[in-house]
Amino acid sequence: QVQLVESGGGLVQPGGSLRLSCAASGSIRSGNAMGWYRQAPGKQRELVADITSGGSINYADSVKGRFTISRDGVKSTVYLQMSSLKPADTAVYYCNLRTYSPFVTYWGQGTQVTVSS
Repeated sequence: QVQLVESGGGLVQPGGSLRLSCAASGSIRSGNAMGWYRQAPGKQRELVADITSGGSINYADSVKGRFTISRDGVKSTVYLQMSSLKPADTAVYYCNLRTYSPFVTYWGQGTQVTVSS
């Protein structure tokens, strides 16, 4: 089955940068979207950014101008470059894969991002 493995999380100071990566393995249909969600303590999981196999990108308003999502289609890997990090960005970040026809969703185990001085 499909597996998603995240890496790159850690502790950074406010204003710093961090790069997350997520590698997907298994049989993945060509029509799909990959992205990142995050969940802070006491909060619901929310979309951060995603990118379709066709190249369409969507960002949450809270990260526009600071985060950049990119994708390597051949390797089925998605990246999230995070800059100008704020304490409000502290959360567990989860990689997500959605396929079409059929519609299926997969989740990674999550990687902790902590922004603190």
